[in-house]
Amino acid sequence: MQQAMFQQLGAFFVGAIPTTLLFIVLVIAYQLLVQKPLTAILSQRRARTQGAVEDAQKAIAAAEARADEYADKLRQARNEVFKVREQRVQQWTAERDAALDVTRKAAGLKVSQAKTELEAEAAQARTVIQASAGDLARQVVRAVLPVAAGESR
Repeated sequence: MQQAMFQQLGAFFVGAIPTTLLFIVLVIAYQLLVQKPLTAILSQRRARTQGAVEDAQKAIAAAEARADEYADKLRQARNEVFKVREQRVQQWTAERDAALDVTRKAAGLKVSQAKTELEAEAAQARTVIQASAGDLARQVVRAVLPVAAGESR
């Protein structure tokens, strides 16, 4: 019985040899025809994807750098505009102050000239009034006294 069993096992293993060889050939063929090209394609795809990701990260970093540069330039331009605007305002203020000073001086000069003229006219009028005061007093006395003089004469 044991011998029969060994014979059956031997026949089974002998019958399994072609199947085993076919399986080994199939595994080798699979590795050569499918697995190696598939692994190569996947590694290429992974490398391309990794490269694309790195390129995208570099592009993002470059874009952020450009955006920062543009923001700095914009800040500088705004500061320059504010400086120019402030200079213009200061210039206009200085021009306005100068014009006001000129106008004030001219007005002060006109006022002093008018004051001088008024004082001269007042002095002249006082002189005329003082000069004519005697004549006016005589005329008043004549106007009043002839009536009084005529009555007493």
